[in-house]
Amino acid sequence: MSYASFLRANSRWLAAGFLLTTFSGFGQTFYISLSSGHLREEFDLSHGDFGLLYMIATLGSAICLPWVGRSVDAFPVQRVALVVMLALTGLCVAMANVSSVWMLFFVIFGLRLSGQGMMTHTSMTAMGRWFSAQRGRAVSIASLGFPASESCFPALFVLTSGLLGWRMSWAAAAALVFLFALPVILWLLKQDRQPKALDGDGQKVEGRQWTRREALFDPVFWGVSAGVLAPPFIGTAILFNQVYLVDLRGWSLELFAAAFVVMALVAILSSLTLGVLIDRFSARGVLPFMLLPLTLACIVLANIHVEAAAFVFMGLLGISNGFTATLGGALWPELYGTRHIGAIRSVAFAMMVFASAAGPGLIGVLIDFHVSYDVQLMGMGGYCALVTGLLFLTSRIAERRGHRT
Repeated sequence: MSYASFLRANSRWLAAGFLLTTFSGFGQTFYISLSSGHLREEFDLSHGDFGLLYMIATLGSAICLPWVGRSVDAFPVQRVALVVMLALTGLCVAMANVSSVWMLFFVIFGLRLSGQGMMTHTSMTAMGRWFSAQRGRAVSIASLGFPASESCFPALFVLTSGLLGWRMSWAAAAALVFLFALPVILWLLKQDRQPKALDGDGQKVEGRQWTRREALFDPVFWGVSAGVLAPPFIGTAILFNQVYLVDLRGWSLELFAAAFVVMALVAILSSLTLGVLIDRFSARGVLPFMLLPLTLACIVLANIHVEAAAFVFMGLLGISNGFTATLGGALWPELYGTRHIGAIRSVAFAMMVFASAAGPGLIGVLIDFHVSYDVQLMGMGGYCALVTGLLFLTSRIAERRGHRT
């Protein structure tokens, strides 16, 4: 099936997946961190204080996600999406009215669970379950919501906060979710896509259907997890502390904001390219290469301090983000089947949320203790290089088992 035919035949479900990932942006670090300066000033928090609060709140959401995430296996996607979007709307309103550190903690917890957690989990689980032979393409299209939100929502925040204040930016986010995303996504999901015996190009949907317990006792699961946890840890840690980074380098915040556009465009291209490669070579086949762009990104940011490095770094980070989003959506159902994919993926995604929480907290504390940022970046790059070897071994084991569904 050609790309154009695939898009025409599945446009409503692909659009729903795309919009779910797009509006997950209001629970993602890149958007929440835009308010970090205002929040630290208003509640008298240091970098380390706010990073620690953010880390604990996100860890709480990660702990809840394996239980909440199973709902995608038990209920229709439309019903899960309705509940999650209503929750996200209410939490954006709460952030617009946050009045204490304790309230801030619970608001961040909810934003991370509903936005980053369940919006993304619902989209990627649905793509993995609905598609088989064209799974890579489906996931890559749904994943385009991430760069879309990264390129659009910061501009929305800057515009709204400049005119009306940062709190009204969160009120605008609530209105956008409730008045646009919720009705459109529910309409798109009105017709559920039923998995077929033959999907798209005639590839049969078959193979062992692992339970979550079985997957958790599989060494391949943990080998893959060591790799997929690196991008959320590193990417979130760096972007969460972007104000510190630009001050350290002597760059302007406007220059770094412009580099987000580069990241978004490159992420789109890498996601679409990887989707085709996954459908041709399998997700297991491309797994060993997933951390190479992030390794280079860390090395560049640590050793090159001229302004152009911001764009090179963000371009490499865009490749990494495109690879991670697309590969993560396609890999788990390929390894473990689709019957229990919501439960299995919720554990994997919870660990990614955990990693995204640990990053800002750890880096914030190290900054407060005056640990060289360049040393920290090289340490992150070194981890990626070491885990790349593990991913090659894990991929070999998975290929020999032939678990593709």
